Amino acid sequence: VQLQASGGGLVQAGDSLRLSCAASGRSFRSYTMAWFRQAPGKEREFVARISWNVGSTFYADSVKGRFTISRDNAKNTGYLQMNSLKPEDTAVYYCAAQLTSEGKYTYWGQGTEVTVSS
Repeated sequence: VQLQASGGGLVQAGDSLRLSCAASGRSFRSYTMAWFRQAPGKEREFVARISWNVGSTFYADSVKGRFTISRDNAKNTGYLQMNSLKPEDTAVYYCAAQLTSEGKYTYWGQGTEVTVSS
């Protein structure tokens, strides 16, 4: 499975962006999918995840109520709708798929950069 993240850009505080994660391979639709982010000088952190059947979602407290994760398995694509963006949301955002029993993700996209100006 290969993942391609896109949709990042430069926006102002309060704006919205939608990130996309396009996956190759039919097996994507059977995997848990997640978004992570890494801000300059900081470690990568979890943002949100969604189960393979869209049955459950989970968010980091820092984005809860502002971000929405979704997926369209027919299109092999995952999304992250980001509303009410804040400067502290500035980071490179990565999508990932296939959560293992060790709590790690097998497949990673290349990242898309989001910059939020104040």
